[in-house]
Amino acid sequence: MRMRKKPNLAPRMAACEDWLIREPEKLRGRWREAFPGYDALWLELGCGKGRFTVGTAKAEEKTLLIAVERVPDAMVVAMERAKAENIKNVRFIDVDAAKLCDLFAPGEADGIYINFPDPWKKSRQAKRRLTAPAFLSLYETVLAPGGEIRFKTDNRPLFLWSIQSFSQNSWGLYEVSCDLHAEGISGVMTDYEEKFYNEGVPINRLVARKNRTPSEVKI
Repeated sequence: MRMRKKPNLAPRMAACEDWLIREPEKLRGRWREAFPGYDALWLELGCGKGRFTVGTAKAEEKTLLIAVERVPDAMVVAMERAKAENIKNVRFIDVDAAKLCDLFAPGEADGIYINFPDPWKKSRQAKRRLTAPAFLSLYETVLAPGGEIRFKTDNRPLFLWSIQSFSQNSWGLYEVSCDLHAEGISGVMTDYEEKFYNEGVPINRLVARKNRTPSEVKI
């Protein structure tokens, strides 16, 4: 669903200035220097309204979380959530995920969250999916050795397609589940995820690591 434009976006963004990175390309290769004292650097691609962002940052206080969101009208809500709870270990970037290599040096990130991305359902749109081979190549570049991707979606066709994409591009798959919350809520939810859970929609999740031998994937 397309995010409605907010007429008061500019002043709301300005009010959260301390959580916004205006020129992230200037921090390429220097994120840990600019934000010292953290044990890990994780990225979240498409933070939406920020429920997962804030919840994860609160749970992982020694991790610096960089939320990447190309829709400012959604991101401002996430920033306001972080500001309201005075979350210090999260920052926001208004940019497309395709530009990751312009913002992070090779091996600079420890992990990437991809939660409920646009499935781009038409076959001709497949290259735009965040688990498409071209994106996996970007992630491989910015992730440190042993780094991982944690991927969640409600869309089963996208999940199955993504399993194939990861596998064909030498990513090991772990913790593969087609019903993450079957035995109760597991981990921090996004706003969409809570809605789907309440409607009885199964949530698919996996962890991917580059060049690792996976356990057998059973769907």
